[in-house]
Amino acid sequence: MRGSRYLLLAVLVVGVALGWCQGELNKDLVNKKIERKVDITSQVVKIATKITLENSGAAPVKSFLVALTPEEKEKLSSIIVQSGGSVLKIRETKVDEHPDVAFYKVDLREPLNPSKTVNVEVEYILTHILQPYPASIQQGEKQLVKYSGNHYVLSPYPTTTQTTTVAVPSPNIESYSRLKPTAHTDTSITYGPYESVAAFSEDAMSIHYENNSPFLTVTRLERVIEVSHWGNIAVEETIDVLHNGASLKGPFSRYDYQREHNSYSSIKSFKTIIPASAKDVYYRDEIGNISTSHMRIQDDAVELDLRPRFPLFGGWKTHYKIGYNVPSYEYLYSSGEDYLLKLRIIDHVFDDMTIDELLLTIILPEGVRNIKLETPYPVVRLADSLHYTYLDTVGRPVVSLTKKNMVEAHIQDLSLHYRFPSLLMLQEPLLVVLAFFFLFLMVILYVRLDLTLSKDEATESKMRVSSHCEQVHTHHEKRARLYEKLEEEIHKLKSSKDVAQSQTTTKKIQASIKDETQFINDLVGKIRADSTDYADKVAELQKVDKALRECVVQQLTNVEKLVSGKMSKQQYMDTDNPLHRKKEEALERIKSLLSAI
Repeated sequence: MRGSRYLLLAVLVVGVALGWCQGELNKDLVNKKIERKVDITSQVVKIATKITLENSGAAPVKSFLVALTPEEKEKLSSIIVQSGGSVLKIRETKVDEHPDVAFYKVDLREPLNPSKTVNVEVEYILTHILQPYPASIQQGEKQLVKYSGNHYVLSPYPTTTQTTTVAVPSPNIESYSRLKPTAHTDTSITYGPYESVAAFSEDAMSIHYENNSPFLTVTRLERVIEVSHWGNIAVEETIDVLHNGASLKGPFSRYDYQREHNSYSSIKSFKTIIPASAKDVYYRDEIGNISTSHMRIQDDAVELDLRPRFPLFGGWKTHYKIGYNVPSYEYLYSSGEDYLLKLRIIDHVFDDMTIDELLLTIILPEGVRNIKLETPYPVVRLADSLHYTYLDTVGRPVVSLTKKNMVEAHIQDLSLHYRFPSLLMLQEPLLVVLAFFFLFLMVILYVRLDLTLSKDEATESKMRVSSHCEQVHTHHEKRARLYEKLEEEIHKLKSSKDVAQSQTTTKKIQASIKDETQFINDLVGKIRADSTDYADKVAELQKVDKALRECVVQQLTNVEKLVSGKMSKQQYMDTDNPLHRKKEEALERIKSLLSAI
């Protein structure tokens, strides 16, 4: 008994829930007047319907229903209902009496009182509803398409009067259906006015006309947004584009294409619009950069004139990437550790664009938490993941979402809220500092540590000899500079004739020369322990240096005698010339020995 009560209660709950999800036809509502405009000038069909609703009942009405055919529901990309400049809340619903009709329930801003009217405007966009007819054309032929619809506005309510105006891109119309009264001008067809139209009235409409507008479809768009708190947001889009117009029949002639310029439906280029602050823009494919593109910087946007490597005919497709950077201060707002990212879900790829599938990926900085996503229309959010790049430790959070069947009306901003601790801004600089610190530390350890299993005596001996020889060169260079100073003192003595002052200075210089010579003599013994060959060369260097020193000292003595009058000038000249030759020979020999050490 108790089980049956629970079952009855469950049935009632389910029934109530289903009642909330289902709509009901209000017999009291009447379409006093309907004016519909159908725009089929491009590849997308834009339908705007102005409805004057009247409440003929006795109770206020809070909502009404909008009806679409199953085909329109399948091709529907965007629908919006407005009244008095305000967007009304709309949601999909079902009506049991008409399971083959798609319904949307619209909530009015204020209840519609009895005998009162309200003006509402329903706008929706259909994609892939225009069919190329014929499906294949030759290179020089014009493209004809066929539109199939309803002469009447499909409505769950009776209509007093209604009129439909269809806008076409050119006066070249092959044929169109006629339901009197019908009027045709150059670029429009008017159906109606039709009086006293019953609810759910249908009558097939067909228009076969010329339409050479670009039938471009983005079959897949992968948009990656990488957010950096160091002042930059990087955006990259990978785009697959298909010309879904009438396919090309027969071969393609580049010669005829450039000579006749009669490929009406082919697409040479298209314009993409990106934010005005975009910089570092690139446009490339698998081959590399596509240099045929042009960029124009305007006040409120950057316009890219993208020209593929080849013209696009029906059935042809292309694949490319486009990327740019924008400053984060224009799209990222913060209050303490709370951040808000407001950025477009998609950019303007080309005029009257159609995107079959979008995959949006937002890569946030490492350490972000409490992520909350808000979108202006329903999307499918995928499971969050992690992205790893340089200087990452635990990975960067990735928010992904997808949506199908998008048009220009979907170019709106999303809002992404999250928290990011300010101290994590120091993480990457500290990682760089630590990386360099450990690098230098490893270099120091590598240089200083001896990791060999056994000592190589020959190598160590060569290293010691090399070190000692470098010291020999160093001390000899000092000794050579002292010889130069001694030569300078000899020249000063000739002019000043101050023997006492000269002797004081030269004694200090000679003492320093002896010190350097003694250093080299000490190194001779160390070198001989490892290499007798190099030791003999250094010893030979010392002998030659001794001869050089004796020549210089003798020259100094002769000058002192000359200045004090103990030697005549002729005697000085006779003794100085041989000394000068010996000194030159010693210097040459020293130079030769130093090059061998």
